[in-house]
Amino acid sequence: MHDSRPSSEPPHEQRLAGAAEQERRSGPFLVVGLGNPGPEYLWTPHNAGFMAIDRIAQQEGVAVQNRRCRAATAACRMAGRTVVLAKPETYMNLSGLAVAALVRELGLDPVEDLLVIYDELDLTLGTFKIRERGSPAGHNGARSVTGALGTQEWLRLRIGVGPDLPPEAARGGRRPGRDYLLSPMRKTDLTVLDEVLDRVATATRRILELGRVAVMNEFNRKERRADPASPLDKNRSPANEDRNDGP
Repeated sequence: MHDSRPSSEPPHEQRLAGAAEQERRSGPFLVVGLGNPGPEYLWTPHNAGFMAIDRIAQQEGVAVQNRRCRAATAACRMAGRTVVLAKPETYMNLSGLAVAALVRELGLDPVEDLLVIYDELDLTLGTFKIRERGSPAGHNGARSVTGALGTQEWLRLRIGVGPDLPPEAARGGRRPGRDYLLSPMRKTDLTVLDEVLDRVATATRRILELGRVAVMNEFNRKERRADPASPLDKNRSPANEDRNDGP
């Protein structure tokens, strides 16, 4: 007897599309930390992105020492995917050149297969936030990435490096700028950042495991609880919208 019930099998075109999507999802994923090369910038707030890449590499048992597309790179496996870790060697203001070159060489979709980690002066030290898109907000490294990729649609994790100023100081415009970003951090601040880097590494792995939306919901909520009323996030200083991000 002929069974007239509709088949639960998806149409041939859908199966092909699903297979292609699965193949793409199993391809490489690029994680880039922004910073300035050179020992004089090693422990500066502006190199928080570099520090994050080094922490992820340390936990994954790899060394970021290969040279590829004007960046120092390493490869590891997370959630069944090859993950390329990269630190551009172009200096902050030209970071996009290395990011775009890596995206092209690896054949990636920057919307789906890229995470960029960098410092954010408008977030208090000890916090971080993950966003799927947005303007560079005065960060020249992020501006370079957007310009080189031709889109603001790329996943970014911003590590807070701003001092915890009282509200009156933030309102008065007494904000740190270039000298603060390019000066070595105090030991007490590095201790705070060290704990954040572990959370950043965990969030990066979970993006590969669970997807960006779930991870943003989890970690951005945690960060809001940890920093419920940051004056730096509510009182953006126009002076910092055009800061010089290094050489």
